[in-house]
Amino acid sequence: MIRILASFPFLVGGLCILITLGSLVGIDIDDSRTDVPIVPCSDESVGCMVGMTTEDLEVPNAFILLEIGMELEWDEPDRSWIGVISDYPEECEPDSNGLTTCTSDDFDFVAGGPDSEDGSFKFILEPGDYRFVTAGKDGSTLDEQLVTINPEIHLAGFVEIILFAIGFTLLLGASEMAFPIGEMWKRFRDA
Repeated sequence: MIRILASFPFLVGGLCILITLGSLVGIDIDDSRTDVPIVPCSDESVGCMVGMTTEDLEVPNAFILLEIGMELEWDEPDRSWIGVISDYPEECEPDSNGLTTCTSDDFDFVAGGPDSEDGSFKFILEPGDYRFVTAGKDGSTLDEQLVTINPEIHLAGFVEIILFAIGFTLLLGASEMAFPIGEMWKRFRDA
């Protein structure tokens, strides 16, 4: 009967270990490709005007248990840039078309921005509000480009450690319930 009861913590512990191993590998979601409008920047301008998403990307507090990474790549890094911001000056609020009266100097970037030379960046989502911004580089007449987004999902590191510890403890406890080492040693010694 004890061995049958030991199967329950064994199954739960094994499931915890499998979830942890699955998280280490991660979940890859298919890449998404989208055309993103770019604000052209002429040579005569004092600065390149920035386009911004009109709504926040809201990441809830529960996402602290996950590590969600997004890798963004765009086709024309020599003619444009893309970035992520968490806050912005009030005068930079975009109009209904997503256009602002601000330049890249008015923003503090969480990821990407005009300094991203290779046309890609990786962004780890943490709880908070974010907006995507983009603009052309000096002299660029580019008005649209293709952006590829590659998301990847894992459990947060501390969740993986806790889950592994729980699973390992349950497996040890189930093993001890089913095959008590002290009792087996006593029988071995007495034999």
